[in-house]
Amino acid sequence: MTRAERATGRRLAVLLLVSAAQFAAAAEPVARTPALTPWGHPDISGMYDVATLTPLQRPIEFGNNLYLTPEQAEAIQARERALMAAGQRPSDPNRDAPPEGGDGSEGAAGNVGGYNAFWIDRGEGAVLIDGKFRTSIITDPANGRLPTMTPAALQAAMARRGAFRQNTGEAWWVGTPEPWPYDDPELRPLAERCLLGFGSTSGPPMLPVLYNNLKRIVQTPDYVIIVVEMNHDARIVRLGAEHLPDDMRFLMGDSIGWWEGDTLVVDTRNFTRESGLFGATENLHVVERFRRLDADTLLYSFTVSDPTVWTAPWSGEYAWPATDAMMFEYACHEGNYALANILRGARVLEADALEAREQPGGR
Repeated sequence: MTRAERATGRRLAVLLLVSAAQFAAAAEPVARTPALTPWGHPDISGMYDVATLTPLQRPIEFGNNLYLTPEQAEAIQARERALMAAGQRPSDPNRDAPPEGGDGSEGAAGNVGGYNAFWIDRGEGAVLIDGKFRTSIITDPANGRLPTMTPAALQAAMARRGAFRQNTGEAWWVGTPEPWPYDDPELRPLAERCLLGFGSTSGPPMLPVLYNNLKRIVQTPDYVIIVVEMNHDARIVRLGAEHLPDDMRFLMGDSIGWWEGDTLVVDTRNFTRESGLFGATENLHVVERFRRLDADTLLYSFTVSDPTVWTAPWSGEYAWPATDAMMFEYACHEGNYALANILRGARVLEADALEAREQPGGR
């Protein structure tokens, strides 16, 4: 073999080695850089369906176990499918009217208004993160349950529960200390007045509820807007800003945000006395984090602190899958039309009760 032939052979061997290395590199998974907005922020915009069968608090039987087995996850999913199939069966057109006050089963006013399960959308499965199904949204404390309440908060919670009474068509509150529960529209709950969706769906923290679980994120260079399907709420996060003065307070708090690498951090405080989070007070402080797990999923995590309510902070996380679905208009009948009649009805019942008290033997 001549020197020229040997040189040609060596060059061919080098080319083959380079080609093999390039092929191997192409076959290896490449870490994908998250998509960026035109102004350079990670792009987390889009529509998300956050419905999930994973509860906020972990069922006690799971203890400190954060994960479900695939078999347990499938059993939960199968139960929901069966429940929804039964709840969506056509109603009997020849059925009798429900008994006065409802039949006593779960649902609004004793299940008078819930004719079927068409409008319920709790999701189709448990939260799936890194290939594992979750037993709860709460991750801290380790038992996946809310921390112990303070004595004052526990007493307030018992008082709130005592204010909810079965509707018997009578003004049971007449004779109790004033103010009475229907004396003023602002004494009615926020959800009844259609000011905030129930179950902290508007947040923060933003939690899944019985239906209307879509969230839409819109980004600009200076703001991130989160539109919530339930009650058509819109949270506005001011990027790179300072919190407003302490005397400026809002139902969903004052949210400011900043980027830590690929994660949007949102800090919210300055809540009003009432907020969307059950039991929380004006001392509520929530820190949220939004990060892409992949092109179709956000990881949403949060930490809640309110020392007047809970003896320790608590944290949770769950996945927000992207969706092509569109939001339904949330036309909240109670706040739009019925609140005035709710108060008028209370006046009639109170007049009847006061008249009865004036009769001989009345109390």
